[in-house]
This record gives sequence, structure tokens and C-alpha cells, in this order.
Amino acid sequence: MAVAGPSGSGKSTLLNLIGCLDRPSSGRVVLGGRDVSALDDDALSDLRALRIGFIFQTFNLIPVLSAVENVEFPLLVRRGAPVARQEARARAVHALGQVGLADFVKHRPDELSGGQRQRVAVARALVTEPSLVLADEPTANLDSATGEAIIDLMLDINRRQRTTFIFSTHDPRVMQHAHRVVRLEDGRLAPGGAPPAAPL
Repeated sequence: MAVAGPSGSGKSTLLNLIGCLDRPSSGRVVLGGRDVSALDDDALSDLRALRIGFIFQTFNLIPVLSAVENVEFPLLVRRGAPVARQEARARAVHALGQVGLADFVKHRPDELSGGQRQRVAVARALVTEPSLVLADEPTANLDSATGEAIIDLMLDINRRQRTTFIFSTHDPRVMQHAHRVVRLEDGRLAPGGAPPAAPL
């Protein structure tokens, strides 16, 4: 699903609410049938670590860590379901292979192109096997060819693994490929969003 709208319309705020990074000032947020609005910080951290992957516009990779260390990091620091270091490394290597970076596992972020860093960010979001991935303007800093490759990669993962992706975006390419487009204006849903597509 793509969340579209002009700057300041509330796209990032909506993703932050869905991702349990912000708390709603009113109303409820329900994920998987569970009202998460009143959970404490520890419970929200555990929920994010186990159920939600994040892809940030600026990648947010740790510069001193290699690609594989960046990808395995969320597995090593989560409390809810700890993963042994050897298993975490194997899963990180597999995730990097999924995004076409099997030959770059030891490279640090400053040794990678923008598109490769975005792929590391995608691998990091997927390594925890989340049911939901939230991506804030995932193609904003990429050239057109790399942006198309990232979109194709996420569509493929959506089809094969049934992982749900929600994007905030201005990119017409992302909206074109989305199964549903939700438009925001001034913090509210606007009329004219595309209806949901038939299930794959």
C-alpha cells in the first residue's frame, strides 16, 4: 500500500503511528487484532522488534559496522526472542543474498553505493521476518534505475513471503505498483484512493 500526499499532509506521522513509534493523541491503533495504543514502552519495543520492519529514507545504517553486521544487529539486541550469534549471522547473510548483495557482506556503508545501502536497509528490515514493513520515501534518494530495482525487489518479496509493505511516497512509480493507494490531505484521508486489488 502506498500512502501519498503533499509534504506536511501526515504521511510520516501515519507510518510512525502504525509502527508504534508515536502514540495517538486520540483513537486507537490496532495491529493483528490487538489494541497497541495503551502498551508501555517495553511492550511496544518488543512488538516492533518481532513484528515490524522499518526502511528509512536516509538508510540509518551504522557506519562502523559492515553490511552483515548492520543486518544482524536487530536480531542481537531484541529482548522478546533472542537469537544466537551464529544463527543471526546466517540469517543476515541469507537476507543480503535475497537483495543481491551476497558479495558485499563485509563492506561498510561508505564502501557501498546509495542503491546498495538501500538494499542493506531492506535486508535489515526483513531479517526479523516481520509481517509488516514500513518504508518512508524508500526511493527518494535513488536514481530512477535503482529506484525501479528496489520497487521490484519489494514487490517480489511481497508476492513470495506475503510480507505487507506500506510506503509513504511522492514517487508515481511506487504508486503505480501499489495494490492500494491512500491519499492524505491535511492529516485526513482524502477521497479518490484506489480500491484494494484482488489478493495475489
